[in-house]
Amino acid sequence: MVATTDSSRTAPVGSPRIAKAFAKAKAEGRAALMPYVTIGWPELGDTERIVPAMIAGGADLIELGVPFSDPIADGPTIQRTSQKALANGVTPEYALEVAERLRSGGVEAPLLFMGYYNPIFSYGIEAYAAACARVGIDGLLIPDLPPEESDPIRDACLAAGINLIYFLAPTSTPDRVAAVMQRANGFIYLISLTGVTGARSELPLGLADYVARVRGHASLPLAIGFGISQREHVAQVETLVDGVVCGTALLNHLEDAPSDELPRRAQGFLQALRGT
Repeated sequence: MVATTDSSRTAPVGSPRIAKAFAKAKAEGRAALMPYVTIGWPELGDTERIVPAMIAGGADLIELGVPFSDPIADGPTIQRTSQKALANGVTPEYALEVAERLRSGGVEAPLLFMGYYNPIFSYGIEAYAAACARVGIDGLLIPDLPPEESDPIRDACLAAGINLIYFLAPTSTPDRVAAVMQRANGFIYLISLTGVTGARSELPLGLADYVARVRGHASLPLAIGFGISQREHVAQVETLVDGVVCGTALLNHLEDAPSDELPRRAQGFLQALRGT
């Protein structure tokens, strides 16, 4: 049995933008929508056009993928977009510049970096957290970082006023759930299935029991991702969770778009997910 832990008492709040986004969605009777897009894809400069369009389409939070050559959680689509972004010359420094340009361009929605630990470690964890805070990043998602090894970067993030977001999966053991609850801040990212990212035609069975198992120990918002690809999926899970993440299906929708069509397609896809 997992010991109940009020994760909101274990750390400073971090970014107020994240809390406000979830509170706003809750007040409107829906789950917050968090789309994912790979930085520097399809071409350099496109992120700065796509993100405002997603917000116009109804996105509440934005997950910005920092490309890495050796991912462990990404399916074929995100791997492909990351390889293209790396070929375009995207680096952690460029990702920071993109975030800074989005903020200077008027983007107010929470921005989160989704990326792997090795580039952060190479950059320097304190320096990276401080740089993220400086350019307006609200949180980090690091899928290859075990919670038991996360305390140094968690402390650096919270000291900088940003959140380190933790993951749980259907296979998470009681000990792993407890480890996350002791450290979680901002929100908790629930991986809906075992395996890598990718759009699915149907969501896995047992989601309600899985979410309830975590909800019994968490005071923070819960967001669910992996496999969300259509409005029906959002409608299915938003009665269970506080946030819904969609990446692969959006990237598939944009992949063959002419450059001048990217913003319109991104906005339309988010409107469809929101059912507006």
